[in-house]
Amino acid sequence: MGMDKSFVNIDMHMHSAVSDGTDTPDELLPKVKEAGIDVFSLTDHDGIKGCREIMRNRRDGDPAFVCGVEFSCRNEYGKYHILGYHYDPDALPVNRLVEKTHSFRMKKTVDRLDFLREEFGFDFSADDRERLLSLDNPGKPHIANLMVRYGYAPNKDVAISEYINKKRFADGYISPEEAIGVIVASGGIPVLAHPFFGDGDQLILGDDMQSRLVRLMECGLRGVEAFYSGFSPKMTAEMLEYAARFGLYVTAGSDYHGENKLVHLGDTGIKKCDFLPEGTIAFLRAIGVY
Repeated sequence: MGMDKSFVNIDMHMHSAVSDGTDTPDELLPKVKEAGIDVFSLTDHDGIKGCREIMRNRRDGDPAFVCGVEFSCRNEYGKYHILGYHYDPDALPVNRLVEKTHSFRMKKTVDRLDFLREEFGFDFSADDRERLLSLDNPGKPHIANLMVRYGYAPNKDVAISEYINKKRFADGYISPEEAIGVIVASGGIPVLAHPFFGDGDQLILGDDMQSRLVRLMECGLRGVEAFYSGFSPKMTAEMLEYAARFGLYVTAGSDYHGENKLVHLGDTGIKKCDFLPEGTIAFLRAIGVY
């Protein structure tokens, strides 16, 4: 699938209702097209069901699509979000890991509901609780929206920051090494999502950033998300320098979640570039769209 060299509009980071977005995969596809995006990836948390739906329903003339996924990871150095691209959706390693991380997610959801009831007296009807737990991959935004509906919080952001995030988990995470290894074993390309952002409000900077990238590269990391809706131009420029120094692929992602986040499709910052960075060209060649 060749593409004109003037192409710049990619969005490789978005979520559907299979995880914590509000658009179904079928609803997402025409919106991506309307936004003028030429290549996109669906990167649901701990789920690849939506990728299969988009692959099944794409038509000639639709934007180019790349299978994606996002894994939340933690090790002794901190928290990471690892994106996987261009893997085989039928590969056993990635399907097994999705099952594992999905089970972690379901347990965390139950634990969060129990915590909110025990700590704050926030209870929900049996029907609402059952409906929440029947979702493909329920997460904090789903609980937060429920809290707002019950009047327990004025808005979703307050629900998450002031209540839901008070529950901390020492386990229930995979390591970034495991996520990267599985993505590679499934024929995919592992990329570090929004690299500057660590746990909560933590910013990874300077020597910490370089050490983090070197450690992840040693276990197979291939790229960084240098263009991101939450990055300043200075952050993007700094990440592009790291990518050039270490020979890493460069991706761009909005982190669109539909109504669950104030981010628009294609809001990555890459359209402000006069030309595509070499790392982005190399990535697009690796996935066969340039």
